[in-house]
Amino acid sequence: MNLLFIIIIVVAVVLAILGGLNSALSWLLWVGIILAVIAIIAWLIRVVSGNKG
Repeated sequence: MNLLFIIIIVVAVVLAILGGLNSALSWLLWVGIILAVIAIIAWLIRVVSGNKG
């Protein structure tokens, strides 16, 4: 499960950078932010529930 979260975070960062560099692709910034928030929420749920990946 940790690998999945790492991949999601990396994709979110890349999309956020691309969205910030090109105003025509500004929607990628929002996609990156949404993916990052989903990854953080999923990580917090795992930490709170105490499940190990």
